[in-house]
Amino acid sequence: MSAAPPPAEPFLDAVDKWNRRFAGDDFAFGTAPNDWLRERAGALPPGGRVLCVADGEGRNSVWLAGQGHTVDAFDISPVGVAKARRFAQQRGADVRYAVADGDALAWPAGLYDGVVAIFIQYATPAQRARLFAAMRRSLRPGGVLMLLGYTPRQIVLRTGGPGIDTHLYTEALLRKAFAGMAIERLDEFETVLAEGSSHVGPSALIGLVARQP
Repeated sequence: MSAAPPPAEPFLDAVDKWNRRFAGDDFAFGTAPNDWLRERAGALPPGGRVLCVADGEGRNSVWLAGQGHTVDAFDISPVGVAKARRFAQQRGADVRYAVADGDALAWPAGLYDGVVAIFIQYATPAQRARLFAAMRRSLRPGGVLMLLGYTPRQIVLRTGGPGIDTHLYTEALLRKAFAGMAIERLDEFETVLAEGSSHVGPSALIGLVARQP
């Protein structure tokens, strides 16, 4: 008997998925910044240059620009980036946006004072490893990484995220991925999210704040 083929990766057409998610007039994740980011953003160097990873419709990048940071942001969805540009213009925020995925982006080495990655868990484990490595390389000495995502308990809660355990974060996974950085916070917690129509309800999260040596 031949072995069963491995399950297909469900997010191969990521551009189409996110274009459809961002196609409406509403904001899939709302227009307010993520609460964890807002509460922890003081860890970023004041007035620093910050990169927002997979920034979607711009809620976090626009807010960070409003806090006095110089902000670059990218997303794989041209629909999402177009909406983010309009949102930034409406809010009077100066953000430099690009349409790209993590593998295609020309990551500058040692440029950023901060890298912010909020709910970027649709990357496969192999893509995630490359993305994490690129994020770290792009930080200058003393630069701060801020990363928030779902833990495996989110599979039970089913209120957002990819719904695949290999795409979720554990403390051990993050400690290994960012070994050599100074971990200032690594908090696993549950909270109730109310972010647009896509993140609503009890959610199992883990947040990392780490500094480049």
